[in-house]
Amino acid sequence: MSAAPVPRAESKPHNVAGILLKNSLSNAGGVIITSLIAALMPPFLVHRLTPSVYGAWVLVLNLGAFVGYLDFGVQTAVSKFVAEHDAKGDHDGCGRCLSTGLVMMGCAALLGMVLTLALAWSVPELFRKMPPALYHDVRLSILFVGFSLSAGLSTSSFSAVFLGLQRYQVPTTITVISRVLYASVLCAAVAAHSSLVVMAASVAAVNVLTSLTQIVAWKQLAGHVRVKLFPVDTQRLGQMVRYCFVLTIWSMCMLVISGIDMTMVGHYAFAEVAYYAVAAAPTTFMLVVIGGLMGPLLPAASALSTQRSPEQMGAILLRTTRYMTILLMLTGLPLLVAGYPALRLWVGSSYAVRGVPLLRVLLLANIVRQLCGPYSTMVIATAQQRLATVSSLVEGGVNLTCSIWLARHYGAIGVADGTLIGAFAGVGTHFVVSMHYTRNLQMSRLKLLLQGIVRPAAMALPSIALAGKWWLSGPPTMTAAVWLSWSIATFLVLALVSLTKVDRAELVQTVSGRIRRLTGPDRAAV
Repeated sequence: MSAAPVPRAESKPHNVAGILLKNSLSNAGGVIITSLIAALMPPFLVHRLTPSVYGAWVLVLNLGAFVGYLDFGVQTAVSKFVAEHDAKGDHDGCGRCLSTGLVMMGCAALLGMVLTLALAWSVPELFRKMPPALYHDVRLSILFVGFSLSAGLSTSSFSAVFLGLQRYQVPTTITVISRVLYASVLCAAVAAHSSLVVMAASVAAVNVLTSLTQIVAWKQLAGHVRVKLFPVDTQRLGQMVRYCFVLTIWSMCMLVISGIDMTMVGHYAFAEVAYYAVAAAPTTFMLVVIGGLMGPLLPAASALSTQRSPEQMGAILLRTTRYMTILLMLTGLPLLVAGYPALRLWVGSSYAVRGVPLLRVLLLANIVRQLCGPYSTMVIATAQQRLATVSSLVEGGVNLTCSIWLARHYGAIGVADGTLIGAFAGVGTHFVVSMHYTRNLQMSRLKLLLQGIVRPAAMALPSIALAGKWWLSGPPTMTAAVWLSWSIATFLVLALVSLTKVDRAELVQTVSGRIRRLTGPDRAAV
């Protein structure tokens, strides 16, 4: 009965990074596709919609997305507990987790519909500087998008099961298909010069279809995880409610940190919403890539936490933090340094001039706040998320206070500056308070800071040295030779400083192993 977990327990700790890397790379294909779709949408929309209409559409999506925060961490809980039961071969336990998650998400869906009605009713008060002629269409659009996303909440636990089973290809495939359909119907509606209401109804139809697809995928591919909604497993429900309580606080903090910024801009400076949205899109792209690559960490850490000592879990935290910092540098630095030419090529010079100052601040803010992403994920995976709650509360409070005050005086850039200030406050609180009380991840905070963040962040030194040519001067004044020198210098620092000797050896081993599998005898025979 207990033999199954033994191979996992006997696996060497240093192989964990390789396992995570393999799963992350398997997940990266879907991330790349969905990111490309997301990158192609704004240029199409901004050239066919006026800034006011595009800004209104962005606000519709932003208010509709509030429904997603009603997840309350249930998907995370389902994937965590399913991963733990699956590691023990307990299919009945997996089914109880899914059933309880469906009950909880059904309640969240009803709450989402109520929230949608309230937001639609409040549009004139929320956006007093919006042209009144847009109020009617914006209200109906919010209803379409919000109700369809509420329906999606009720079925989202089915995708969480696949995450717990570490079968990322299933939800990834569903997401890719959904995004392709979303882009297709939205572009068709815009090309036909349809109203905001038609655009929203088209998107809502795709959302409902995605929900149905999640149910079909579960029945066909994970039918062994059975659903039994009644009677409700009160013991499991209590366990998941306790687990999700802190995650709910995190979710509300995330709403304050990154959910209401667009709404704030719409309230204080509606004319700048379109430019803020364009500036935020590359940041979203970066976070999607990072999230896709680091996604396998949570279920893997959940399973490993029952088989590893606190010291071994601390070593995993150090390595994943170092990898996270490297990924943040690799994705963030090019967007920071080449932000203006990228925006000009992407959406035109008008949007680039007004959007690049916002882009730089938002990118920097999200790079900073994601530095402790692995720590937050691992305390969630080990059911110790209450330890990091104080950081979320501090970041959310600082972010909200600073953003409101700065937005009143400086408009959209004030909201971005508030996000940056809050990010520094959150990371600082993690190191000073949260990590001090973390016992299941034994790691020197100084070592984590120096080896996990400062050392890999050395990649930013060439960019900092050239800041006068790309940040302080508005549009970059860098020549082709300077661009080439910056690229070479950044790569050399990555290879010689940011990556350790062990990192370089494992990277070479992983790549060479994949090449051998692709070009080996079995592949050649095919």
